[in-house]
Amino acid sequence: MEAELTALAASGATTFVGLMATEAWTQVRGRVARFLARGEDTEAVDAELEESRAELTAARADADEETAADIEAEWRTRLRRALRANPEAAAQLRDLLDELAPLQPAGHTVSVTNTISGGTQHGPVFQGEKFSNLTFNSGGADLPDQRPGTA
Repeated sequence: MEAELTALAASGATTFVGLMATEAWTQVRGRVARFLARGEDTEAVDAELEESRAELTAARADADEETAADIEAEWRTRLRRALRANPEAAAQLRDLLDELAPLQPAGHTVSVTNTISGGTQHGPVFQGEKFSNLTFNSGGADLPDQRPGTA
């Protein structure tokens, strides 16, 4: 059950933070605040959500993905704690996420085209959008010179 609640909290945080950066946020903010407040001070939660939205907007404008990820992590942690304290809230969160699903921004897509030509390739070929911290360890074998005109 713990893994299910953790996954649900992650889904909720991703949805909430994703919607913060859209025009739909003004429509859903109150429902999200009421769910998160759970009978407590809804205005205080609403203010926290708006603070997160302002931070997120600034982070995205600065291409600061680390801060954006931190904001999502904060809400994921908060949702996970709320679900642990009140497991019955899981059904309410699922219902809320189902309601919000049509408002979520479409994920961005990237088209990648790779063309490999010119003979045999002696190394890996990657196709994707972003790569970082790649390390390749080869066996150190000497490859034959395969340029045109060589034996």
